[in-house]
Amino acid sequence: MAGQSRKWMILVATIWIQAFTGTNFDFSAYSSELKSVLGISQVQLNYLAVASDLGKVFGWSSGLALMHFPLWIVLFMAAFMGFIGYGFQWLVITNVIALPYILVFLLCLLAGCSICWFNTVCFVLCIQNFPASRSLALSLTVGFNGVSAALYTLAGNAIDSSSDDIYLLLNAVVPLITSIVALLPILRQPSLDPLSPDGVRRDSLIFLILNFLAILTGIYLLLFSSNTSNSTRASLFLAGAIFLLMFPLCIPGVVYARDWFHRNIHSSFRLQGSGFILVDVDDLELHKELLTHEMSNHENGDGIINGVARQKSSSQKEGCCETMVGKDRLAMLGEEHPACLLIRRLDFWLYYTAYFCGGTIGLVYSNNLGQIAQSLGQSMNTTTLLTLYSAFSFFGRLLSAAPDYLRVKMYFARTAWLTIALVPTPIAFFFLAISGSPLALKIGTALVGLSSGFIFAAAVSITSELFGPNSIGVNHNILITNIPIGSLVYGFLAAIVYDSNARSSGLGIITDSMICMGRKCYFLTFVWWGCLSVLGLGSSLLLFLRTRHAYDQFERNRITQLY
Repeated sequence: MAGQSRKWMILVATIWIQAFTGTNFDFSAYSSELKSVLGISQVQLNYLAVASDLGKVFGWSSGLALMHFPLWIVLFMAAFMGFIGYGFQWLVITNVIALPYILVFLLCLLAGCSICWFNTVCFVLCIQNFPASRSLALSLTVGFNGVSAALYTLAGNAIDSSSDDIYLLLNAVVPLITSIVALLPILRQPSLDPLSPDGVRRDSLIFLILNFLAILTGIYLLLFSSNTSNSTRASLFLAGAIFLLMFPLCIPGVVYARDWFHRNIHSSFRLQGSGFILVDVDDLELHKELLTHEMSNHENGDGIINGVARQKSSSQKEGCCETMVGKDRLAMLGEEHPACLLIRRLDFWLYYTAYFCGGTIGLVYSNNLGQIAQSLGQSMNTTTLLTLYSAFSFFGRLLSAAPDYLRVKMYFARTAWLTIALVPTPIAFFFLAISGSPLALKIGTALVGLSSGFIFAAAVSITSELFGPNSIGVNHNILITNIPIGSLVYGFLAAIVYDSNARSSGLGIITDSMICMGRKCYFLTFVWWGCLSVLGLGSSLLLFLRTRHAYDQFERNRITQLY
């Protein structure tokens, strides 16, 4: 029982790390001042945002470090990379030192790499300590990465609401302090025995409680994070947020009181893990055995090409659509795909396109929030918009656990949930293109945050299910290469439109830094982003149609095992 209690302490420590290390989400809070201090154009500012995202390209380095160093050393290596990367940027923006543009670019790259290293540490902690509930642990902890901007906004208001450079100082110092606080539970990792079925159900209930607490935290930050400029009130609200982050430490008490919860709450829910690949490895093994047996029975009639079963019926129609949906599709979930096989699969590139034209656009939108608000005359509301994006991104990440909780009464393939999650993005961008009102800006920001947050959190589980849990470290890093590519392409598109309109308007051409005012600054950008997100939605829909058979087959085999 002591070991079971300590694993929840580690989960809380992971939540703290994620909550305070999503430092790339507050870029728009200080980007305008950084642009002014450096005297750079919007295109050059976009390159700095790209540099932060380029850290994900080097995500494999964190896995390599874990092969040679203890986990806690890798944690502090990430903390010091962020401390140096953001710390020197803070010195630049406060005019303490002067650095050439290329060095600032490298500092952004180093800071972005630290975020990826923090994420790797958190993934490893969740996988090691929650082997039977990995997707639930991952979706919960990754979700808290979305509240970083709201927490830093609250902290910035508490310290100095008139200073934008305070964000860079907080980005440098707070993750390091958080790593020190989280060190003790990480060093005392328990040795865990396999959980009994009752233990799996108990863990599912605890995760349900933690998700309710997380929703409460998100609502609290949404209401109070940016609505006060008074330092005293902001300090009180910050203390309340810290309390909500510490409150899950009572989970060991919940563990000891599991019998009471089972009698009064758990009986109304049917929670047995998520039923997906990351949650129950035994389900996967049974699924493989049953599917292999079924394929062998039909081998003579249907044939097997490249390990993929092709089922035919008398009513099957031949045509372009049927070929696109059925050709070389996945026959089963969880089959391992090495990198060389991964990049040859149509399913992977559909998935890559859906992420590239969905979640990545949302991230680029958040990077441009400062200039978007400024162009629409809403500069004073930048922190409010940043908090709105952060909070709804957090809610989207929490919603990524919906397939695990609702599968008994309402089962959908996780790729179907991905398609649903992509719907708000084109709606938001076309809405922003049509209207430049403050209300439209808030609604669009909330929709983009909700959609992108879901995609960011669900991607880990989807990658594992489609292309194998053992290959996730390599495969997921290949997938997220779309983020720096998208950051460069989408950000460059936005910057070109912005700078061209700034030149034509003749506003702010005092230095190399130009200011564009009016709806025209981002109108074409929103239209292009909306069209590209429609492409991502179409790719996701086709991915769902191609993988639905594998998900349905897995669900049938899981139900067969239960009954």
